[in-house]
Amino acid sequence: MDVLLEKVFVGQPKTVGEKNAVLPMDREWRSGIFKEPVSGPIWLGETNLAGDKQADLKHHGGREKAVFAYPSEHYLYWKKELPDTEIFPSGMGENFLLKNQLEASVAIGDIYEIGDAVIQVSQPRQPCWKPARRFKIKNLALFLQNTGRTGWYYRVLKEGDVEAGQVLTLVERSYPQWTIEKCNTIMHMDKDNLEEARKLSQCDLLSSNWTATLRKRVEKGENPDLRKRVIGPNE
Repeated sequence: MDVLLEKVFVGQPKTVGEKNAVLPMDREWRSGIFKEPVSGPIWLGETNLAGDKQADLKHHGGREKAVFAYPSEHYLYWKKELPDTEIFPSGMGENFLLKNQLEASVAIGDIYEIGDAVIQVSQPRQPCWKPARRFKIKNLALFLQNTGRTGWYYRVLKEGDVEAGQVLTLVERSYPQWTIEKCNTIMHMDKDNLEEARKLSQCDLLSSNWTATLRKRVEKGENPDLRKRVIGPNE
């Protein structure tokens, strides 16, 4: 089946919450996770879509994370697993809502044509505490990570207009073994398998951030502070 770009979302950083709230989940925070659908063609540049920006440029955005994609099928899963929470398309902060593609069927380095642009898969998304804050579910980042429903990022090889309703056409696949699903397993679920981490770190089309993290694990036994990323200021 064709991989369909169902919707395109962009947004500007917003500050929400209460500055002096007692509960951490109610406190003031700033994020670019709040995005709205775009109608018609939109320019995809080297680092982002026109009109799209991130609040935390240390961890989001840039050439390796120009576009964040998320499967529309996952929202059906969240609706079933979290029936008391209204998690809706764009809720994860994605730019591309895709249909007919999951983490098991997309790999690092995959190159796609979409509209006038050419994009390449760079890394899985590592969920942070902000979706959890948005939907008031403290462990949501861990839930995303442990189910493997993370989504992934693209770098832009050729700038151009893209539009909802277009099909992503695969034009090159260099590393079919390094699916997003496999990368997530190595990074999060199988941390003791240093040989697999070493092999993945040698993939020349993997983003520099993921490469550095895996090399630290292999060479120094270092892993990032998981709680800082997935829980952060939510407690």
